[in-house]
Amino acid sequence: MVFLSIPNGKTLSIDVNPNATTLSSFEQLIHQRTDLPQSLLRYSLRIRNPSLINPDSLLLSDLGVSRFSTLIINVPLLGGMQSASVPPVPPKPRLDFLNSRPPTNYVAGLGRGATGFTTRSDIGPARAAPDLPDRSAAAAAAPPPAEKAEDDEEAEEKGYDENQKFDEFEGNDAGLFANAEYDEDDKEADAIWESIDQRMDSRRKDRREAKLKEEIEKYRASNPKITEQFADLKRKLHTLSADEWDSIPEIGDHSLRNKKKKFESFVPIPDTLLEKAKKEKELVMALDPKSRAAGGSETPWGQTPVTDLTAVGEGRGTVLSLKLDRLSDSISGQTVVDPKGYLTDLKSMKRTTDEEIYDRNRARLLYKSLTQSNPKNPNGWVAAARIEEMDGKIKAARLQIQRGCEECPRNEDVWLEACRLANPEDAKAVIARGVKLIPNSVKLWLEAAKLERDDENKSRVLRKGLEHIPDSVRLWKAVVELANEEDARILLHRAVECCPLHLELWLALARLETYDNSRKVLNQARVKLPKEPAIWITAAKLEEANGNTAMVGKIIDRGIKTLQREGVVIDRENWMNEAEASERAGSVATCQAIIKNTIGIGVEEEDRKRTWVADAEECKKRGSIETARAIYAHSLTVFLTKKSIWLKAAQLEKSHGSKESLDALLRKAVTYVPQAEVLWLMGAKEKWLSGDVPAARAILQEAYAAIPNSEEIWLAAFKLEFENKEPERARMLLAKARERGGTERVWMKSAIVERELGDVEAERRLINEGLEKFPKFFKLWLMLGQLEERFKHLELARKAYESGLKHCPDCVPLWLALANLEERVTGLNKARAILTMARKKNPQVDELWLAAIRVELRHDNKKEAEHLMSKALQECPQSGILWALDVEMAPRPRRKTKSMDAMKKCDRDPHVTAAVAKLFWQDKKVEKAGAWLKRAVTLAPDIGDFWALYYKFELQHGNEESQKEVLAKCVACEPKHGEKWQAISKAVENAHQPIDVILKKVVIALSKEQNAAA
Repeated sequence: MVFLSIPNGKTLSIDVNPNATTLSSFEQLIHQRTDLPQSLLRYSLRIRNPSLINPDSLLLSDLGVSRFSTLIINVPLLGGMQSASVPPVPPKPRLDFLNSRPPTNYVAGLGRGATGFTTRSDIGPARAAPDLPDRSAAAAAAPPPAEKAEDDEEAEEKGYDENQKFDEFEGNDAGLFANAEYDEDDKEADAIWESIDQRMDSRRKDRREAKLKEEIEKYRASNPKITEQFADLKRKLHTLSADEWDSIPEIGDHSLRNKKKKFESFVPIPDTLLEKAKKEKELVMALDPKSRAAGGSETPWGQTPVTDLTAVGEGRGTVLSLKLDRLSDSISGQTVVDPKGYLTDLKSMKRTTDEEIYDRNRARLLYKSLTQSNPKNPNGWVAAARIEEMDGKIKAARLQIQRGCEECPRNEDVWLEACRLANPEDAKAVIARGVKLIPNSVKLWLEAAKLERDDENKSRVLRKGLEHIPDSVRLWKAVVELANEEDARILLHRAVECCPLHLELWLALARLETYDNSRKVLNQARVKLPKEPAIWITAAKLEEANGNTAMVGKIIDRGIKTLQREGVVIDRENWMNEAEASERAGSVATCQAIIKNTIGIGVEEEDRKRTWVADAEECKKRGSIETARAIYAHSLTVFLTKKSIWLKAAQLEKSHGSKESLDALLRKAVTYVPQAEVLWLMGAKEKWLSGDVPAARAILQEAYAAIPNSEEIWLAAFKLEFENKEPERARMLLAKARERGGTERVWMKSAIVERELGDVEAERRLINEGLEKFPKFFKLWLMLGQLEERFKHLELARKAYESGLKHCPDCVPLWLALANLEERVTGLNKARAILTMARKKNPQVDELWLAAIRVELRHDNKKEAEHLMSKALQECPQSGILWALDVEMAPRPRRKTKSMDAMKKCDRDPHVTAAVAKLFWQDKKVEKAGAWLKRAVTLAPDIGDFWALYYKFELQHGNEESQKEVLAKCVACEPKHGEKWQAISKAVENAHQPIDVILKKVVIALSKEQNAAA
């Protein structure tokens, strides 16, 4: 193969053998391929050796042409009288210094800053393997014959050609073996030499690595790292003392970012610049007077811009006032502009930015291309119309959608859009054309009905649509809604004939028919839709509504069995939802029947109790009381002897039922569970609260007969008599209880009765007898000490408390009582010592820390109190009562921070919540204070102090209704704890006072304490 470069810059490949092809045949072949004149080809090919005359016997190889050689066809430049036979002018000889060798280490261009580079002569002599021809522009000119002959002679003398490429694989010897084949022997020889090289390299590897390691160590010794330079100093750092460490000066940050910034001065922008920017931004909608004078063909350039911004503002105000005056009524002088909504209207005005305009223009072009390329695509027409509508070009939008209707007459979306964009007068005509072309489109008929104003015309349109689409449920529903009851019944009869598989139509027809006809309709619906449970539920509701309650359960039972035969999966959750829906509809019997027949489906036997109770509680939370009652009723038929279910059912009746239903349930409960004390006591209490004391006594007598040795029943009977001011009956009951070996509670109640009756000796005797039998019962020791304190026998009271602490060293109330006694008798030091001893014996008890802090505060030792508070919070970090006192002790500016810390530690503690409420109260933030007090009583409804604080707040800032609400909630919660609450409720004079009275007394006590502190 030989390559040929022709004058037009193209390179051709000719498949010939240079050793067998003559010059004349080669010329003819080129002439056939390129259409070049043969004389020009002969001149260009023989210019290399003009002495050769016979082209028929001359081979290409004789001219020096080998395989893959490139021959260049030159076009001679002939001018004037010059003949074509004249040989070309030889090129000028090269300069002498170009033919000489460069000096050693010479780098061209180094003096002007150029970097060194490697040439072929630096690499060494080599002959390149046969390569593809060079197609660059430099190859367009062939070397002259004389120069080529000189190069060949020089290559023959040297034995190699310097112009050949260096081969990376074969090196400089590539020319020797360029035509040799690389066979298996060569491959084997290369593998052997490579293994020899690897072997020699492995023998020298250890010596080479040792030498390299030595050089690295030598380099590191001469150039050590900074960490190695200071290694000995670092090892000595452990000898430094703490003072020496502190005396080390700080390094400081001297970086550029921390340097002080220079003062930057800001110069206000001149008015001329602002006015210029404004002129550049605004759009001129009118010609200048000077321009108008010139006919609009000139733009005055000599005008001076207005620089007074005050005048600009006044002008704007003038324009606004003119607009408002134009909108006013010129006759009556009353303005028609809404002064309140005017600014809102201005804000609602849509401003179109340049970006939006650009986007709309792009979208317009896009949709235009879409509608032109695919005119049958309705979405493109709708989008194009909406783009015009967004731009405010309603007429263009209507034209676009009109073209869309012409191109896509069978698409309902295009007609709906056309109806929306059309004028109210033309909309009917547009939709009429649409329904005429697409008579089976439900949307078009509904839209046509919407365009009518009165119901009669709407109904007429819809009925016309039903003539074309009789199986459209939407059209039937719409026409039924517009009809009266009688017409609706007739229409629904026709609707269920046309749409027999639609449930809603059947149910609507059943609701409109009479009882007998409704049953027939539901039977027909059940035949058409045998897998629909709603038909059975509706039938049950129908029977219940007509008084056939006995049929309700049978219908639901039969319906579930029928559905199961039809292969319908009974989903328990769905049926329970249907039961709740029936309850909301007033069909209680249907709800109960559904629960009875479906509550046990899909529930394992061992999980029934837990699952049913959870279901009842969920229904109770959602307000479905009848559903929850039905679940408990069915559960009690399965678990007759489960006390917990009876209690849940009783609590439900107590909260949402009547007294009669609760009494009947409790009567039934004690019949099946006679050993449940709580059920007897609940029944007796309900009778007592309702005012029927004899009935309560009778229930307790029955309970005593069922459970003869129950102390709870004895104490309940005592409380009943005692609260109803029957002390003799109470004494007798307690005496019988003591005779039967009552517990410490019986002795305590006995002493309380004697205390209220005023028999001090009997009280002391009962306390002493109780202590002999129950020396570990701390309440008797407290009662003895309080008895002695009442009669000023302080020494005996101290002995009683100390004796109680010997038997009950962990009793915090005894320690507090003794400390209070010592504070009143001997002073601060003794009380402080007792409280310190109590904290040692009972660590991490916040009540003891609280008492110690309050003792210090009562004696004006604020610093000591703060010291104790810090210790207390370290030992009891989660104590809400301590955090509440810490908030109150803090100075006013720090209380907010303290309250935030307290909330982080004790988020749901009622004491902290009440303390935060007090802060809001002091800051006059009434709403927040009320919300936080409500949260406090919600977190701890058993603490009466919070109810008193809440009631006091409502007395100051609430109304009568809110005060009554708080009082009623307090009475319902029956609080029993609280520091102030217990002190007042357990006083002898308040023994039989109701809760509302005690609440008001606690409020009075809080007010007195607040006034004393102020």
